[in-house]
Amino acid sequence: MERNTPSIPFLFTIFFTLHLTNSLEYQSLTLHSLPQPQPQSLSWSTQELEQQNFDENTLSVQLHHVDLLSLSSFNTTSHALFKLRLKRDAVRAKSISTLAAAVANANGTVKGFSSSVISGLSQGSGEYFTRIGIGTPPKYAYLVLDTGSDIVWIQCSPCKKCYSQSDPVFDPTKSSSFTSLSCDSPLCRRLDSPGCNNHNKCLYQVAYGDGSFTVGEFSTESFMFRKTSINDIAFGCGHDNEGLFVGAAGLLGLGKGKLSFPGQAGTRFGEKFSYCLADRTGSASSKPSYIVFGESAVTKNTIFTPLLTNPKLDTFYYVELTGISVGGTKVPAITPELFKLNAYGNGGVIVDSGTSVTRLTRPGYIAVRDAFRLGAKDLKRAPEFSLFDTCYDMSGKTEVKVPTLVLHFKGGDVALPASNYLIPVSSDGRFCFGFAGTNSGLSIIGNIQQQGFRVVFDVAGSRLGFAPRGCS
Repeated sequence: MERNTPSIPFLFTIFFTLHLTNSLEYQSLTLHSLPQPQPQSLSWSTQELEQQNFDENTLSVQLHHVDLLSLSSFNTTSHALFKLRLKRDAVRAKSISTLAAAVANANGTVKGFSSSVISGLSQGSGEYFTRIGIGTPPKYAYLVLDTGSDIVWIQCSPCKKCYSQSDPVFDPTKSSSFTSLSCDSPLCRRLDSPGCNNHNKCLYQVAYGDGSFTVGEFSTESFMFRKTSINDIAFGCGHDNEGLFVGAAGLLGLGKGKLSFPGQAGTRFGEKFSYCLADRTGSASSKPSYIVFGESAVTKNTIFTPLLTNPKLDTFYYVELTGISVGGTKVPAITPELFKLNAYGNGGVIVDSGTSVTRLTRPGYIAVRDAFRLGAKDLKRAPEFSLFDTCYDMSGKTEVKVPTLVLHFKGGDVALPASNYLIPVSSDGRFCFGFAGTNSGLSIIGNIQQQGFRVVFDVAGSRLGFAPRGCS
């Protein structure tokens, strides 16, 4: 399995001046309705692909929101995409929680699995993608980035069945660096459910919660990040890929396991990478999003918290959330025990690039939501929208004051911009509190709350960090 999530096109101008009213802290938010994103050309020039390399020990590639693929392929609206993403986001979050619960209740330890991962791509999400060269000579294609997946895979010819993608399907026979793995190779044995064909070639199969799947040869290949080639990366060369996949050629797994791209190539780049997730609309005026591998991934203003280890599951990036403040006051019900990862692999909090809406275990969500409602009592309430149960009618307004919101991690505090938790859901001025509850013990910090930060994954230092205004 692998995972999913939705995203939300929106555009805000935020003023970070804090106001003290009725003993609560507020910040001002200039309001704009849900805009209609404009499709952009998906043909990146050679110059664009090669620019912004830092040095030989650093990789940097540009990211785009997955909606650009959808907008380029289908005649649809941002509102329709938003509603669809929320529906799929619920499926993704449930799948992640189900996986975490399953391995926590299983006997033994899960090691470097590949087929027991939930893909955002399979749920029509994954959210952000980049363009990477594959093979020798490199053939460029779009891959979805997913911090909750360990496996790297792309569609390959000959296709028993392949879904529609933006570029020609990769042909391994035309690459001089493509190598099939044998069934007894160490990399093949790392797969959770490896297979073997009559020619002693290693086979992989990744199944998804919605019935989608990808099947093919587990092989090695060179991956080109602008001018830097990373050789001998184990990946799935999928010949039968069926289900809800669309647009991108495959998935670049960025999970914490040994078969992910950082797990395989991390030692060359100090086991560090970071990304910034900028404006999802992809508008011409928005700053680009990037993912960076290497020492340059770490910025000076990063607020770090230790990475935790789940004894049953090594894919996800677990962090210790100790509290949440609303309006400058810590919510009393939010205690470290509420989000604790126990010795059996239950509970905890993960940071995920592919989930859009942050999920808090339900008692925690209710406490935070109620504190926000109290602080926003002067705003006009609006009907619920999809998974959001706290919405407001902002029609006719250009600016409002909303309670501040701070996530308290072990090691530091992360203050969220107002646009990261009060988000437009329609073009008629309806805004909703951008968190949701989950009946699972597992909480997920999604990419809406990460937007505008540079999120640093320092696996070597066993820490994860947030750099405010990291995309500027």
